[in-house]
Amino acid sequence: MKRFKIYVLSLKRNILSVIFLIFTMFLMVFSSSNLIAAKSGLKLWALNVVPSLFPFFVATNLLNHTPIMKYFSKFFNSVMRPIFNVPGEASFAFIIGLISGYPIGAKIVTDLRNSNLCTQDEGERMLCFTNNSGPLFILGTVGSALFCNSSIGIVLLITHILSAISVGIILGIISRMKKSKISAYKSNIFSGNNKTCTFSNLGEILATSILDASKNVIMIGGFVIIFSILITILKKSYVLNIIAIPITYIFDILGIPNEFSLGLISGVIELTNGVSIISNIACKNIGLNTIICAFLLGFGGISVLLQVLSITSKSDLRIKKYFYGKILQGIIAAGYTYIFLNLIPTLNFNL
Repeated sequence: MKRFKIYVLSLKRNILSVIFLIFTMFLMVFSSSNLIAAKSGLKLWALNVVPSLFPFFVATNLLNHTPIMKYFSKFFNSVMRPIFNVPGEASFAFIIGLISGYPIGAKIVTDLRNSNLCTQDEGERMLCFTNNSGPLFILGTVGSALFCNSSIGIVLLITHILSAISVGIILGIISRMKKSKISAYKSNIFSGNNKTCTFSNLGEILATSILDASKNVIMIGGFVIIFSILITILKKSYVLNIIAIPITYIFDILGIPNEFSLGLISGVIELTNGVSIISNIACKNIGLNTIICAFLLGFGGISVLLQVLSITSKSDLRIKKYFYGKILQGIIAAGYTYIFLNLIPTLNFNL
């Protein structure tokens, strides 16, 4: 028994080494398909991620050197505090996070926490409802490009926003029940960590903002490429099919076609790939495709989760609450989408 415990402990210590070794071996075994996947991920990053996220990263970095948070706090505190139990600065993270998409919201919330503008509990709750898919991705990529139906994109965007708000309200109620500590407004907005932007130092601050934005965008590009390769390896090795077996069993009970299980697992790993698979599945009831996509958009995928972790690791914000919060958002988004489709059956969802 003692020897068994030692073996289990040793395996636990070396599990990551084993996983990384297996990943390296599969890189060589499936080198041809991995090369195609890497090129596809690189193309996706260069043509979609960089143009859509890089300007927002630069803009948010520049705004961190201005008193904008002070104005947002004064204007929105009377709304954010009673509804979400967070400071008014959260409104800035929520608005910009919705406009720009993953993971800008997480970046802003991390900056707020590092600037001592919110408590740890507030920051962790803010992560759950301010870090969301952007309208450009939902309306353009998912609605128009993948589903070829703008109505689906509009429904998904509405339910996505409503689910984010719902998660924020639910977590706010829970925090009040737990009587979490409320942050006090800090007059020294950035606690001396950031210079205030003036015309004299504009060049320096712009250069720093561009450099910081470049690091974040390159980091996201790495995630996109690696996860594109990972999904290809899982498909080629049939691991994805094995993982999907329990989901397939549940879907059989619910009367859902088996094809959706593979798309759901792919989306849980990486959002874009999963949504693409789900949208291309032929189904008599297109609402089913839409509902599953709503869940994936709300959850965001493990790839986005790790992107958020790489950003929040620069602060004391923990990722556990974010993980559960995004699962909750995915479920609520799917529920809202189901209700929405049944309330408005006249929408043209025929592809």
